[in-house]
Amino acid sequence: MSSATDTIEGLANEAVGNAKQGIGSATGNEKLQAEGKAQASKGDAQKATGDAKEGAQHVAGKVTGKA
Repeated sequence: MSSATDTIEGLANEAVGNAKQGIGSATGNEKLQAEGKAQASKGDAQKATGDAKEGAQHVAGKVTGKA
């Protein structure tokens, strides 16, 4: 996946996860809260992966003179 794809998917997972946590909290559904927390964490990891890829591409471009 590209860095942009990782970042976008990460943001989406984070948003859905946060929504699940909120709904789970409002309804007292601990399972939904846990699922939301896990999905939000997955989103954080995806965003970090996208950021790392983007940074690596930037460094590679500077080294090769293409940045």
